[in-house]
Amino acid sequence: MSQASRAIERAGPRLTGRAAALLVAVLLLVMLAAVPARQFLEQRSRIAELEHRSVELEQQNAELRQEIVRLRDPAELERIARECLGMVAPGETALVVPGTTARSDC
Repeated sequence: MSQASRAIERAGPRLTGRAAALLVAVLLLVMLAAVPARQFLEQRSRIAELEHRSVELEQQNAELRQEIVRLRDPAELERIARECLGMVAPGETALVVPGTTARSDC
């Protein structure tokens, strides 16, 4: 065999100029797509967090609305005034027992 025929017979695939250009183009597209894909995933995660927080706030608002309704009841206001503030109605006598403390849940 001559040297020319050996040069033509190479083992394995060879990288042509066209294949190298295609490989560079594909790698460039992958790199350019990575940033928007990362941003998309971050935004999707942020949306999930905000939706979860929104559900929590809606529950908290419902609880506060219930408390508003409860505090508009005159009987409840009187109970709070007696238990938490130690108030008495006109004509009633308040008794203070030594050694007791005020309620902490008021």
